[in-house]
Amino acid sequence: MKNFPSILTMVALAIAGAFATISPASAQVAGGTTTTDVSVTERTQLAMGWSVKKTLMGKTVYNDAGQKVGKVEDLIISPERNVSYVIVGAGGFIGIGRHDVAIAVSQLQEKSGRLVMANATQDTIKGLPAFTYSSDSAQRDRFIAEADADIAKARTAATNLEKKASSAATDVKARMDSDLATLQSDLKLAEGRLSEMKHATAVRWKEFQSDVNAATARLRKSIEKATG
Repeated sequence: MKNFPSILTMVALAIAGAFATISPASAQVAGGTTTTDVSVTERTQLAMGWSVKKTLMGKTVYNDAGQKVGKVEDLIISPERNVSYVIVGAGGFIGIGRHDVAIAVSQLQEKSGRLVMANATQDTIKGLPAFTYSSDSAQRDRFIAEADADIAKARTAATNLEKKASSAATDVKARMDSDLATLQSDLKLAEGRLSEMKHATAVRWKEFQSDVNAATARLRKSIEKATG
């Protein structure tokens, strides 16, 4: 019996190693004539590694009674290059009505060439929360919503500060007017940066992310000073 998590770690390392730059030996990149440097040792490790396509992807998952409970649809590799989850699909016909869930690799073992999840059934798999991928569009929407919230808060703070300044004593009013001018300037900058992002195509939004981040961070400091 082989330990499945260690197998997946080997896969992750093989994938990571494929992109590493090592000492000279020429290897052709698929789809082009560009070459990369890969050492003899690196080539040997990759040759001995586990193939995701041949060994894991699409492989049926069984329970310990030998019943089919799902199929491996994807692997989730953490930033530390460890395979932490397999995405298992249960039920459905040709993908219709399939229920995908994330299963920790510690729950799976390889026995006699099969992937086994003890005590699992299709019903228990379907009973787990469905797995969905975080889309780039969802990230963009969330980022814009957070920036909009900062801008709305700044507008409210500017309105309130303007009212207070109008009835404040002369020496206090001068300070409030200065804070208000800074806040309004930072607000205008943040609105402009966010507007540029909103008018860019969805695939280019990250090009504007750092500018919006800088503008809203500056805006939050102005809000804190104006309301402090």
